Amino acid sequence: MKGFLSKSSIKMILVGVIVFVVICSNIVEAQKCRPSGRVRGKKPPPGQCNTQDDSDCCKEGEMYKVYKCSPPITQNTKAYLTLNSFEKGGDGGGPSECDNSYHSDDTPVVALSTGWFNNESRCLKNITINGNGQSVVAMVVDESDSRRGCDANHDYQPPCPNNIVDASKAVWKALGVSRDDWGGLDITWSDA
Repeated sequence: MKGFLSKSSIKMILVGVIVFVVICSNIVEAQKCRPSGRVRGKKPPPGQCNTQDDSDCCKEGEMYKVYKCSPPITQNTKAYLTLNSFEKGGDGGGPSECDNSYHSDDTPVVALSTGWFNNESRCLKNITINGNGQSVVAMVVDESDSRRGCDANHDYQPPCPNNIVDASKAVWKALGVSRDDWGGLDITWSDA
């Protein structure tokens, strides 16, 4: 009995499968967020870099990655939670971008990395943050700039990574994180 498929049919199917795998891998590759450039660190003038909440200051000559994008958003987007003060004089710098206001550290508010902030499309909208076995709803009020940094407008701090949810003290309290552990936590988040 002859085989069901001829050799040429099998070759055509194999070529089709290979093409399909290559196309799919290129689609997945295109969804990754890669650095879009670098910015050179400048030494901040004396007293010009606010180190509250363990914020870093740029280092002269060091190259910092910048991003125009953030990882794709899912129902449980993986991110890194950082601590920020949105109060006047806090390490967040100027007023929040969404409403040109300062916010109490006792209010659950966040800044999102540039790609997730998405040209202010998430301004004043709520997100749900899950971490430390708890969850909290917080309002997006600012951008955690992944495109620029190391200048006066950014308090001489480096550009933010592309996966940051920068949160007020109220968020950290609501997640039940011990005060000694505030500053960095792996979390997931989603639009509320």
